[in-house]
Amino acid sequence: MDDLLIRPLEPYDTDEAARLWWRSRHADPAQLPAAIHSPDQVASWFADVLLPDAQTWIALDDGRIVAVLTLDGDDLDQLYVDPDAHGLGIGSTLVDLAKDLRPGGLALWTFQSNTRAQSFYQAHGFTEVRRTDGAANEERAPDIRMVWGSHPEADRSHSPT
Repeated sequence: MDDLLIRPLEPYDTDEAARLWWRSRHADPAQLPAAIHSPDQVASWFADVLLPDAQTWIALDDGRIVAVLTLDGDDLDQLYVDPDAHGLGIGSTLVDLAKDLRPGGLALWTFQSNTRAQSFYQAHGFTEVRRTDGAANEERAPDIRMVWGSHPEADRSHSPT
């Protein structure tokens, strides 16, 4: 990963980025619930929603997309790293980028089952502010809200909602 390049998502990247998201999302079923949308729907979501409506960056190694980061306002909305590239610092590099772009603070959701992500975000200074039963997410899977910095939600109680 010596030649890692991080740049904004471009229209010609959306199919490859969607494939990376899909592969990453399904790499470890114990950590993440399966996506409820088809690969084609995910590709359309990248092209029709994430590209125009959010700020999405990709990390490339040797011209191949190895990670995707999406910021939606002050929410770190998506962070997926190719399973073959875990542990190489790519996710950390993208979180640092997100912090630089949102110095006032960030918030994110992660599934309660995704203990690996929780540990990763805690190591990067995020703290848990609440847990839900998942009724508000598409997967209906219990989740956790985490914040970093002086995000407005940082003052909220840690009690479940």
